[in-house]
Order: sequence, then C-alpha cells, then structure tokens
Amino acid sequence: MIATTTEATGQTSVRRYLVLLICCASLLISVMDISIVNMALPAIRDDLHASTAGLQWTVDAYTLVLASFLMLAGSTADRYGRKRMFRLGLSVFGLGSLLCSLAPGIDTLIAARAVQAVGGTMLNPVAMAIVVGVFPDRAERARAIGIFGATAGLSLVLGPILGGALVDGPGWRSIFWVNLPIVVLAVIFTSRYVPESRAAHGRRFDPIGQLLVVLLLGGVVTAIIESEKHGWAAPPIIALLVVAAIAAVTLIQYERRRTEPMLELRLFRSVPFSSAVVIALVAYSGFGVFLFITTLYLQSVRHLSALDAGLSLLPVGLLICVLSPLTGRVVGAHGPRLPLTVAGTALALGAAASLTIGLTTPLPIVLAIFLLFGVFLGTVNPPIANSAVSGMPASMAGLAGSLASVGRQTGTSLGVAVAGSIVGATATTDPHRFVRAAHTVWWPMIAVGLVVVALALISTSRRARLTVQEL
Repeated sequence: MIATTTEATGQTSVRRYLVLLICCASLLISVMDISIVNMALPAIRDDLHASTAGLQWTVDAYTLVLASFLMLAGSTADRYGRKRMFRLGLSVFGLGSLLCSLAPGIDTLIAARAVQAVGGTMLNPVAMAIVVGVFPDRAERARAIGIFGATAGLSLVLGPILGGALVDGPGWRSIFWVNLPIVVLAVIFTSRYVPESRAAHGRRFDPIGQLLVVLLLGGVVTAIIESEKHGWAAPPIIALLVVAAIAAVTLIQYERRRTEPMLELRLFRSVPFSSAVVIALVAYSGFGVFLFITTLYLQSVRHLSALDAGLSLLPVGLLICVLSPLTGRVVGAHGPRLPLTVAGTALALGAAASLTIGLTTPLPIVLAIFLLFGVFLGTVNPPIANSAVSGMPASMAGLAGSLASVGRQTGTSLGVAVAGSIVGATATTDPHRFVRAAHTVWWPMIAVGLVVVALALISTSRRARLTVQEL
C-alpha cells in the first residue's frame, strides 16, 4: 500500500470516488487554466500591449514552474503528508489566480502565473498519488486514472468555451475568477474527506538538485523563446544553452552520488517508466503546439471571436472526455500498447493534415482535422499515467507520478516555446506568413507521433516488462 497512516485505510467505495472527485476538481482548474489562458492570449496582447514573447511567457511561466518543482512537491508530499501538501497547493493556486486577475501589466501577469504554478505543483502529482493510494485494486485504479485523465478533456471542453464567453463578456481578467469558488470548496472537502497518507520513508530535500533542474529547464525554454528576438547565434542565447547543458551533466553526476536523490535515476532502469516519461515529453509538446497555433489561427487569422474559437474546440474536448475513461479500461484490461499506438498515429495524421490548412480552408474541414488531435489527447494520458506508477516501489509513488508530470509540463512548455519562436509576430502582421510558419511547426510533430508509436511497441515488449521487476 502507498498510504501508511490509518486514515487511508478502510475506505468505502463511495468515499473513494468522492476523493477521486476532489482530486479531479484540482486537475480541472490547473489544466483548465492552460486552455483558458490560451483563448485569452489575443485579448491580453491587445490590452497589455504584449509581444509574442510576452504571450509565450504567459503560458510558459506556468508550465515551466510546474515542470521545475513537481519532483520537489511529489517527494515532499511523500515525506510530510499528501493531504497537507494538496490543501496548501489549492490555497496558493487560489492566491495566484487572484493576483493574475489584478495584474496591471504583462510582467506582473507573468509573475502571478508563476505563483499560480507554485500551487499547481502541489496538485496534480499529489492528487495522482492520493488516487493510487485509495484505489489499491489494479483494474479499479486503471478506471480511476481514466476518469482522472478524462477531467483533462473536460477542462478542454470548459476552458475554451468558458474562456471565450468570459473574454467576450466581462473581459480576460474574469478567466481567473472562476478558480476561486472551486478552490474554496476543494479546500473544505479535502479537509473533511481526503485521507492523509505518506510514504514509509520520505526522501529529504535536495536543494542543489532542485537548482540544477531549474537551470536546465529554464535555460532551454528561455533560449527557445528569446531566440526569435535575438537569434540563435546571439551570446545570451548561447550562454543559456551552455548553462542548460552544464546543469544537465552536473545533475546526473550529482544525483548519482546522493543517498536520497531528488531525481531517482534508478527508476529509469525500468523501460516502461522511462518510455512513459519520454512519451509525455514529446507528446505534450504536440499538445502545446496545437493549443498555441490553433488559438492564434482561429482568432487572428480567421478572425473568429474568442467564444466562437472556443466552440470550435468543443468537439475536441468532448472526444477526450469520451475516450479517456474508455482508454483507462483498455489499459487496465490489456495494457498500454494499443492506446499509445492509436495516440501516436492520430498525432502524426493530425500534424500531416494540418499542413493543408490555409487562410480560406473551409472551417468544417479544419474542425475535422482537429478531431485527430482529440483522439490523440484522449488516448495518450491514461497509459502514460498508468505506466509511470505501475510496478513502482510504494515509497516512490509520488516521485514517479511527479516525473511523468514533469515530462508533460516540460513538453507543453517546449511546444509553446518552439511554436511561438517560429511563428513570431506574424499572426498580427501577415496572416500568409503565419500559415507558412505554422506548416513548418507541424513537420516535426509528424515525427513526434511516429516516436510515440515506436516507444509504444518497445516499452510493452516482454523484455521491457522484465526491467520493472529489477527495481
């Protein structure tokens, strides 16, 4: 069992699913904030006079902080209590949302987004560990993870539509207000119903390892975003990449020598776990590209209102809601190979089809292409989540879930950074150039889809499964 306190034992079925509902609420607001903010980017750009880099940082300040501190949050929750960390995360996330709604300028908004993300680091991976703890049965756990993943689809349904309606109505600042009542209710119900749990032996704080992770991820993402302005050959960009490279090498060497490392390298001996992290990284770069490019295309190139743009993504979100729980059942019964193969194929086909989208492509055709991304997103997350925690030592459940989330958030950050650096300011200056630049972005996403398919086959082989038993 992952939980080691008496509070986490003897859960009735009703109470287990109530805990799942609370955890899903935290996922809803934290993921919805990505899709809502994407729908508000054109309005934020106009109101705060933000550059394309400013818009990228509005998204990436959130995802980058999440990626940088998720491992710390997961291991800290394992040590000091998942309920305690989860409740603190909700409170900080609510505070960050309030600060975002009051931001007077783009720099202040970016800083407030970082505060939001600090709270978010204590939500998703900790919520996953809580879910794993209250659903000890493998098949029931897979179904619960499928429902958990479907919540991401629900956020994609609600985020663009709610965000579009709020942007067109009260204004973009109101997109952050919707988090506040959910946070208040979640804190109340967490205090009442979520059981406390912790690992039998939580690992200690690793400040040097944490600093190296920040330097690595921050250096890479900052270099990509700022390269559009300064050029890849500029000394600041080269310096950022050098710092990131040194941090990566130093991190591996340093963590190998620690008795209780933040980055538990031996987990990567498991081929299914390593593949899950890599798939999360590359697949969610496609997610980041899709959200960033699609939002600007629909509003700035096709001149749809924020609400109409949100409604255009409704079929995608509904498809994710339907497919995620079904995928969870398939993973529980047959393993992750088929869902991952379907996800990678759908991403490759969606990226290839996006190469045909132009200035005047009929909107029904554009929406039909978007459905391929719905299939991709609806089938990729449950197998990633399940592969990351299945077979892991109980004391490392929070850390394992955190590493998978790091892959997802880092991938989203990289996708937004790459897409923004390629399209630049063309969405507002030249729609023809924007469409051509967007086509450039989709070519590597075809390769990403094929990588997901290859890893699906490799990670589910008999030899790969044996590596889990060696941990």
